[in-house]
Amino acid sequence: MSKKNQTKGRSDGLVAENRRSRRDYAVEDTLEAGLMLVGSEVKSLRQGKANIAEAYVSPEDGGLYLINADIPIYNAANRFNHEPKRKRKLLVSKRELAKLSQSVDRAGRTIVPLKLYFNERGIAKILIGLATGRKSHDKRDVEAKRDWQRQKARILKEG
Repeated sequence: MSKKNQTKGRSDGLVAENRRSRRDYAVEDTLEAGLMLVGSEVKSLRQGKANIAEAYVSPEDGGLYLINADIPIYNAANRFNHEPKRKRKLLVSKRELAKLSQSVDRAGRTIVPLKLYFNERGIAKILIGLATGRKSHDKRDVEAKRDWQRQKARILKEG
């Protein structure tokens, strides 16, 4: 990978990850989508600055939008900077958009952003997941199962 395509501090291109989403939601299906960004946003992402922890994806106006994702301003862009928490359109096919919209409307699912990264060609992509929300007791059950799997793996490794 050339130096131009690498993000600061990461060799795999990962910019931001929503780690709480796997805990708060049961992710059923994932999809990679492109982002419509302006130049200063791309520069800021290349510095490794972004936060998608409080972001969500919503089908609106015949498109899919990433809402409340924080991409900080790029200081060198001066007056050509962007709004840090603006709505960003996601690039998906019409078929995928229809499928996601139907799942949100009919089944009451949520579309959550999971990872924001640069692919091998240096293009900014976002991994979104079609998910259902978990109740607090479900979260505890999942956490207990995960801890048990860790302990079991540790015991098998030692024995």
